[in-house]
Amino acid sequence: MSTRDQVLGRIRRALADAQREAAPARGAVDRGYLRVHGHRDAAQTADLLAENLADYRAIVHRATGDELPGRLAGLLAARGARRVVVPPGLPERWLAALQDVERVPDSAGLTARELDAVDSVVTGCAVAIAETGTIVLDAGPDQGRRRITLVPDHHVVVVRVPEQVVDSVPQALERLDPVRPLTWISGPSATSDIELDRVEGVHGPRTLEVVLVTD
Repeated sequence: MSTRDQVLGRIRRALADAQREAAPARGAVDRGYLRVHGHRDAAQTADLLAENLADYRAIVHRATGDELPGRLAGLLAARGARRVVVPPGLPERWLAALQDVERVPDSAGLTARELDAVDSVVTGCAVAIAETGTIVLDAGPDQGRRRITLVPDHHVVVVRVPEQVVDSVPQALERLDPVRPLTWISGPSATSDIELDRVEGVHGPRTLEVVLVTD
Protein backbone atom coordinates (compact mmCIF):
# COMPACT_ATOMS: atom_id res chain seq x y z
CA MET A 1 0.00 0.00 0.00
CA SER A 2 1.38 3.37 -1.01
CA THR A 3 1.68 6.37 1.31
CA ARG A 4 -1.07 8.07 -0.70
CA ASP A 5 -3.44 5.14 -0.11
CA GLN A 6 -2.64 5.19 3.60
CA VAL A 7 -3.41 8.91 3.90
CA LEU A 8 -6.66 8.63 1.94
CA GLY A 9 -7.68 5.62 4.01
CA ARG A 10 -7.23 7.57 7.24
CA ILE A 11 -9.32 10.44 5.84
CA ARG A 12 -12.13 8.05 4.86
CA ARG A 13 -12.14 6.46 8.32
CA ALA A 14 -12.19 9.86 10.00
CA LEU A 15 -15.18 10.94 7.89
CA ALA A 16 -17.08 7.67 8.13
CA ASP A 17 -19.51 8.94 10.78
CA ALA A 18 -19.82 12.50 9.42
CA GLN A 19 -23.25 13.61 8.32
CA ARG A 20 -23.46 14.10 4.57
CA GLU A 21 -25.82 17.03 4.99
CA ALA A 22 -23.66 18.75 7.58
CA ALA A 23 -23.58 22.53 7.45
CA PRO A 24 -20.52 24.13 5.83
CA ALA A 25 -17.67 25.09 8.13
CA ARG A 26 -18.16 28.75 7.35
CA GLY A 27 -20.94 30.94 6.07
CA ALA A 28 -21.22 32.92 2.88
CA VAL A 29 -18.27 35.13 1.98
CA ASP A 30 -18.87 38.78 2.75
CA ARG A 31 -18.82 40.73 -0.54
CA GLY A 32 -19.22 44.13 1.05
CA TYR A 33 -15.78 45.37 -0.03
CA LEU A 34 -15.29 48.28 -2.43
CA ARG A 35 -15.48 47.22 -6.07
CA VAL A 36 -13.66 50.33 -7.32
CA HIS A 37 -11.35 52.73 -5.49
CA GLY A 38 -12.31 56.24 -6.54
CA HIS A 39 -14.29 57.59 -9.48
CA ARG A 40 -12.77 57.73 -12.96
CA ASP A 41 -14.01 58.17 -16.49
CA ALA A 42 -12.77 55.93 -19.32
CA ALA A 43 -9.80 58.17 -20.17
CA GLN A 44 -8.68 58.35 -16.53
CA THR A 45 -8.96 54.58 -16.20
CA ALA A 46 -6.75 54.10 -19.26
CA ASP A 47 -4.24 56.59 -17.84
CA LEU A 48 -4.14 54.70 -14.54
CA LEU A 49 -3.56 51.43 -16.41
CA ALA A 50 -0.67 52.98 -18.33
CA GLU A 51 0.84 54.40 -15.11
CA ASN A 52 0.70 51.10 -13.25
CA LEU A 53 1.99 49.10 -16.21
CA ALA A 54 4.97 51.43 -16.42
CA ASP A 55 5.49 51.11 -12.67
CA TYR A 56 5.89 47.36 -13.22
CA ARG A 57 8.49 48.13 -15.92
CA ALA A 58 6.30 47.32 -18.88
CA ILE A 59 6.83 49.62 -21.87
CA VAL A 60 3.56 51.36 -22.74
CA HIS A 61 2.62 52.80 -26.14
CA ARG A 62 -0.50 54.54 -27.40
CA ALA A 63 -1.96 54.27 -30.89
CA THR A 64 -5.16 54.62 -32.85
CA GLY A 65 -6.56 51.73 -34.82
CA ASP A 66 -5.13 53.17 -38.04
CA GLU A 67 -1.71 53.64 -36.43
CA LEU A 68 -1.54 50.16 -34.93
CA PRO A 69 -0.03 48.22 -37.91
CA GLY A 70 2.79 50.75 -38.27
CA ARG A 71 3.37 50.88 -34.52
CA LEU A 72 3.67 47.10 -34.25
CA ALA A 73 6.00 46.97 -37.24
CA GLY A 74 8.14 49.68 -35.65
CA LEU A 75 8.34 47.92 -32.29
CA LEU A 76 9.41 44.64 -33.87
CA ALA A 77 11.92 46.39 -36.13
CA ALA A 78 13.44 48.23 -33.16
CA ARG A 79 13.80 44.87 -31.44
CA GLY A 80 15.43 43.38 -34.54
CA ALA A 81 12.77 40.67 -34.61
CA ARG A 82 12.92 38.40 -37.64
CA ARG A 83 10.75 35.52 -36.40
CA VAL A 84 7.48 36.31 -34.60
CA VAL A 85 4.92 33.91 -33.10
CA VAL A 86 1.37 34.75 -34.19
CA PRO A 87 -1.84 33.32 -32.60
CA PRO A 88 -4.33 31.95 -35.14
CA GLY A 89 -7.00 34.55 -34.37
CA LEU A 90 -4.82 37.67 -34.38
CA PRO A 91 -6.40 40.21 -36.77
CA GLU A 92 -4.49 40.17 -40.05
CA ARG A 93 -4.61 43.95 -40.38
CA TRP A 94 -2.57 44.34 -37.17
CA LEU A 95 0.44 42.82 -38.93
CA ALA A 96 -0.18 44.32 -42.36
CA ALA A 97 2.89 46.58 -42.18
CA LEU A 98 5.41 43.85 -41.30
CA GLN A 99 8.27 43.41 -43.74
CA ASP A 100 11.02 40.79 -43.79
CA VAL A 101 9.50 39.08 -40.75
CA GLU A 102 8.72 35.36 -40.62
CA ARG A 103 5.42 34.63 -38.94
CA VAL A 104 5.52 31.47 -36.86
CA PRO A 105 1.95 30.18 -36.38
CA ASP A 106 1.00 28.88 -32.95
CA SER A 107 0.42 25.14 -33.14
CA ALA A 108 0.35 22.18 -30.76
CA GLY A 109 3.53 20.84 -32.35
CA LEU A 110 5.54 23.96 -31.55
CA THR A 111 8.07 22.93 -28.89
CA ALA A 112 9.58 25.02 -26.11
CA ARG A 113 12.95 24.81 -27.87
CA GLU A 114 11.43 26.17 -31.08
CA LEU A 115 9.70 28.95 -29.18
CA ASP A 116 12.96 29.87 -27.49
CA ALA A 117 14.44 30.43 -30.96
CA VAL A 118 11.87 33.06 -32.00
CA ASP A 119 12.39 36.76 -31.33
CA SER A 120 8.95 38.00 -30.29
CA VAL A 121 5.29 37.16 -29.85
CA VAL A 122 2.33 39.47 -30.55
CA THR A 123 -1.04 38.84 -28.89
CA GLY A 124 -4.27 40.46 -27.88
CA CYS A 125 -5.67 40.11 -24.35
CA ALA A 126 -8.87 39.21 -22.54
CA VAL A 127 -8.97 42.15 -20.12
CA ALA A 128 -6.67 44.74 -18.54
CA ILE A 129 -7.00 45.93 -14.92
CA ALA A 130 -6.16 49.58 -14.28
CA GLU A 131 -5.82 49.51 -10.48
CA THR A 132 -3.24 46.72 -10.53
CA GLY A 133 -1.58 47.25 -13.92
CA THR A 134 -2.43 43.68 -14.88
CA ILE A 135 -3.01 42.11 -18.29
CA VAL A 136 -5.09 38.91 -18.31
CA LEU A 137 -4.89 36.32 -21.09
CA ASP A 138 -7.43 33.50 -21.43
CA ALA A 139 -6.01 31.59 -24.44
CA GLY A 140 -8.54 33.19 -26.76
CA PRO A 141 -8.04 33.08 -30.56
CA ASP A 142 -6.01 36.32 -30.58
CA GLN A 143 -3.84 35.15 -27.64
CA GLY A 144 -2.98 31.55 -28.41
CA ARG A 145 -1.71 28.95 -25.97
CA ARG A 146 -0.13 29.98 -22.69
CA ARG A 147 3.21 28.55 -23.82
CA ILE A 148 3.77 31.15 -26.54
CA THR A 149 3.57 34.01 -24.02
CA LEU A 150 5.96 32.43 -21.50
CA VAL A 151 8.91 31.23 -23.59
CA PRO A 152 9.77 34.03 -26.08
CA ASP A 153 11.84 36.84 -24.55
CA HIS A 154 9.76 39.70 -26.02
CA HIS A 155 5.96 39.95 -25.74
CA VAL A 156 3.87 42.66 -27.37
CA VAL A 157 0.27 42.86 -26.09
CA VAL A 158 -2.47 44.88 -27.75
CA VAL A 159 -5.21 46.23 -25.46
CA ARG A 160 -8.34 47.78 -26.96
CA VAL A 161 -9.37 50.91 -25.07
CA PRO A 162 -11.88 51.35 -23.51
CA GLU A 163 -13.71 48.05 -24.12
CA GLN A 164 -11.02 45.77 -22.67
CA VAL A 165 -10.05 47.98 -19.73
CA VAL A 166 -11.69 47.72 -16.30
CA ASP A 167 -10.96 49.52 -13.06
CA SER A 168 -10.61 46.64 -10.61
CA VAL A 169 -10.04 42.92 -10.09
CA PRO A 170 -13.70 42.24 -9.15
CA GLN A 171 -14.79 43.79 -12.45
CA ALA A 172 -12.25 41.68 -14.34
CA LEU A 173 -13.40 38.46 -12.70
CA GLU A 174 -16.94 39.09 -13.91
CA ARG A 175 -15.66 39.03 -17.50
CA LEU A 176 -13.47 35.94 -17.20
CA ASP A 177 -14.39 32.28 -17.51
CA PRO A 178 -12.76 30.42 -14.56
CA VAL A 179 -12.53 27.17 -16.52
CA ARG A 180 -10.23 28.74 -19.12
CA PRO A 181 -6.43 28.80 -18.66
CA LEU A 182 -5.93 32.31 -17.28
CA THR A 183 -2.54 34.03 -17.26
CA TRP A 184 -2.23 37.20 -15.16
CA ILE A 185 0.67 39.43 -16.19
CA SER A 186 1.91 42.42 -14.20
CA GLY A 187 5.03 43.61 -15.99
CA PRO A 188 7.86 41.49 -17.41
CA SER A 189 8.78 38.25 -15.69
CA ALA A 190 10.97 39.00 -12.66
CA THR A 191 12.09 37.72 -9.29
CA SER A 192 14.32 38.89 -6.43
CA ASP A 193 16.67 36.99 -4.18
CA ILE A 194 17.08 37.49 -0.44
CA GLU A 195 19.21 40.59 -1.09
CA LEU A 196 16.43 42.03 -3.31
CA ASP A 197 18.52 41.88 -6.47
CA ARG A 198 15.93 41.94 -9.27
CA VAL A 199 16.37 39.51 -12.16
CA GLU A 200 14.07 39.74 -15.17
CA GLY A 201 13.16 37.07 -17.69
CA VAL A 202 13.15 34.17 -15.22
CA HIS A 203 9.87 32.43 -16.06
CA GLY A 204 8.54 34.56 -18.91
CA PRO A 205 9.41 37.45 -21.24
CA ARG A 206 12.21 39.77 -20.20
CA THR A 207 10.54 42.61 -22.12
CA LEU A 208 6.79 43.34 -22.09
CA GLU A 209 5.42 46.03 -24.40
CA VAL A 210 1.77 47.05 -24.20
CA VAL A 211 0.02 49.00 -26.95
CA LEU A 212 -3.16 50.78 -25.82
CA VAL A 213 -5.30 51.15 -28.93
CA THR A 214 -8.13 53.63 -29.17
CA ASP A 215 -10.39 54.08 -32.18
